[in-house]
Amino acid sequence: NGKAKGSAGERELANKLKEHGFSARRTQQFCGAAGDADITCQELSSYHIECKRVEKLNIDKAMDQALNDCHNATPVCMHRRNHKPWLVTMYLEDWISLVKNAREKESILS
Repeated sequence: NGKAKGSAGERELANKLKEHGFSARRTQQFCGAAGDADITCQELSSYHIECKRVEKLNIDKAMDQALNDCHNATPVCMHRRNHKPWLVTMYLEDWISLVKNAREKESILS
């Protein structure tokens, strides 16, 4: 069913982030409530991560949910279909800010 697939997707995404050194975990299994991010991670605390594991994603609706729930965090939707890689959707302005900050850090280190 859809709820089980969503929970499995959240576990899969949390594990994928852990593989890359993040301390990610599902929010729902601990204290999740409406409005909480699906995945929480101390290193990514400035992002509100919505996880979607569906074949037909309404990305506008998913981003609206992330935006409505994000408070002061940057809304992000991480999603994938069967047999496809994970994708990350965020607003262009947030992506530009992310890239500019990374470039500034590179410049400082050079």
